[in-house]
This record gives sequence, structure tokens and C-alpha cells, in this order.
Amino acid sequence: MLWAGLGSATAQRAPKPKPAPTTQKGAFYTGKYPSLLREAGYSQVAIDQKVTQAYHDVFEGPNKVYFEVGDSMAYVSDVKNHDARTEGMSYGMMVAVQLNKKQVFDRLWRWSKKNLQHQSGPLEGYFAWSFSTTTMKLNSEGPASDGELYFVTSLLFAANRWGNATGINYYKEARRILDASWKKDGTGGVRNLLNTEHKQITFVPVGDGYNWTDPSYHLPAFLEVWATYAKDGHEQFYRTCADTSRAFLHRACAAPTGLNYDYTEFSGKPHATKWAPPAFRYDSWRVPMNIAMDYVWFGKDKAWQEQYARRFQGFLRGKGLNTFEDQFNVDGSRPEFILPAGDVKKLRHSLGLVATSAAASLMHQDQNLAFVHALWNAKLAPYEDGYFDPYYDGLLYLFSLMHLSGKYQAIKPAQP
Repeated sequence: MLWAGLGSATAQRAPKPKPAPTTQKGAFYTGKYPSLLREAGYSQVAIDQKVTQAYHDVFEGPNKVYFEVGDSMAYVSDVKNHDARTEGMSYGMMVAVQLNKKQVFDRLWRWSKKNLQHQSGPLEGYFAWSFSTTTMKLNSEGPASDGELYFVTSLLFAANRWGNATGINYYKEARRILDASWKKDGTGGVRNLLNTEHKQITFVPVGDGYNWTDPSYHLPAFLEVWATYAKDGHEQFYRTCADTSRAFLHRACAAPTGLNYDYTEFSGKPHATKWAPPAFRYDSWRVPMNIAMDYVWFGKDKAWQEQYARRFQGFLRGKGLNTFEDQFNVDGSRPEFILPAGDVKKLRHSLGLVATSAAASLMHQDQNLAFVHALWNAKLAPYEDGYFDPYYDGLLYLFSLMHLSGKYQAIKPAQP
């Protein structure tokens, strides 16, 4: 309309409309992933070494959480809880596909399929969320939706990176999980991973867990990937769910502190559980990293995400950049109930939260990149009191270094 009625010469010289900034800036569209570690002054050699060392510590070193079984399988263990869970297995697969470690990926997938994936019955296609590494038997039959979320996304990335003719048809395996999800009709209390009415990921797709959620499971970037690469006929639904997740996160992270509850209703209001009263705890640590991923990859909600990062980092800075603790009421006060980590019940300055709060810098240039430098200087090593969590702290540390170095990407199919 702008050029209607103007002379033809003027019209011919009219600049072509620029693409909307939302699609112009997301790394998914441009292929340009920022390295905030470079911007913070670290050399590429030092950055590569830092990521390599973190991978070594988590997957190969004396305190590794990755254990090979026979000549073709492996599992990732939450060593302090003596189990292998879909969270860790699928995180391990995501690390492996991002860092182009095909053998590690394939071993983890084969173990998951053999030991965790239900092959029949109402739960067919879904995964038992926890397997005891002591008894080598399932702790639970039921799934946790974030495991399937990461399994599907990492399998789609594997299909894009390595193709489907190298021993595992990754795309077919991803589709099997998704197709199984869409067939769930409530038989045995089992439903879709995504609540189809609320268009949000469920806490668990079984029983009452279908009717509430976990803010740290909200990964709009992954749902955009499904919409692009799953090709299962539900593309628009996944895109709608991605937008719904973004709107949900506005509500879940509405506090002036930027903090969110571990578990919420689909409204973002707190959901109490039998194991802990509502607060910002371990699950919540992942939220800033997840929002930063969506900011970098798709850039569809930048203004709010930048404002969120300012609030969140501002709150933590007020608690002391090198001293902030790891559980809070969402108003920023100290919770009366402390959720134990394994057998240890104590607040501490946890590496996992140090890591994800640094990832938030991707959305908002924090003062002198202080959070980024704090992560660079942090160590994946026992705390002063001897407590050590190479699993959750270690994986969030590795993920955040990958994000901050531009090594965590939406993997597209190799160009022919």
C-alpha cells in the first residue's frame, strides 16, 4: 500500500520489503550462532579446550556419568540417585549429536530402546523414566514428558546430521515416538505428551500428570524443530504449542525476580506436589537456558526474553554473583523447606544454576559479561563440603558452555 499511486520509476527504485526481524535474526534462519565466550575475550582455542574438557569430565573422566555396556550400548547415570533416567539418557544423546559423537549417541539410543522403551501395551512407544543401576531393573514404568521431548529432538537432529542409513533409522525412531503419542486415547490413563486442549507439554502423559506442567519442560525451540522436521502432519499444532509455551513462560516467570515454580498449572500458577511445596528449585534451573535457546534459535519473543533475563540476572546479582543459593521462593526469599539433592539437604551456590544463569546472558548483555566470566572460572569439582554432582551440575555446565560458544545448534540436513 505504501507505494500505491507513486510513479513507476519511483516504484521500481522502491526498496524491497525487509524480512521481519523475527525471522531475520534467529540463528535457525541465519546459521549464525553467537559465541558469547568470544565476546567475553576468550580465544577460540581456549573455548574449544574448555568444551572438550567439560565433555571429558562428564563422559570420560574419573567422575564420569557415562558407562558403556558391552560393545554397542551405554547409559548415563544420575550417580547420586543410583539410576539412569530418560532425562540423562536424552541429554547425553543431545550432547553427542551436537558434538558429532555418533558412536556415543548410538550406544545411548540402543540402551534406551532396549531397557526403557515400552514395546507393547498402553505405554507403547513411551519410555520408563527411571531404571535402577543397582538392581538393573525399572524403578518406574511411567514416562516423564521431558525425556520424550529430548529423545525426539535429538533423533531428528541425528537424522539431519548422519542420515538414516548408517545402522539406525533415526527419523523412523523419532516418528515412532511421535506417532505413538498421537495414538494415545486415554486407554490405561495414557495420553499425548502434549495436552491437546491446553497445547502445552504435560508433566507426565499419564493420569493426573496430563493436567499440569513443569516450566522447565517448555522448550518452544524444540517444538519449532518438530514442526520443521517431524513431517507427521501436525506441523501447525507444534507451532501453536511453541507460541503457547512462550506465552506460558510470561506467566510462569512473572515475578519481579524472574523466578518460576518447579511445577505449575497450565496457567503458570504453582502446583503443589507431595514431595515439595511450590518454589524455585532444581527443575527451575533449566528455564533460563531454555529461554535463551529459543531467543538465539528463533528470536520470536526477543523483547520479553531480554526483559526476563534482566530481571533474573538482576535478582541473582543482588544475592551476590559468587554466593547466590540454589532454591528460592519466587519472591526471592529463602524457602522453609529445602528439597534434598540425593541424601544431602543443603542450600549451596550450585554449578548448575551458575551455568544456566550464564546462558541467560545470550538474551541480555549482562554487565561486563560477569555471569559468563563466573561460569568460565567455575569448576566441575567437589564443593568445599565434599558434595559433588557430576550428573545434573555436570550436564547443565556442559550444555551452557555449548550454548555460550555457539556449539549448541538446530542441526539442519546436510546440503547435498
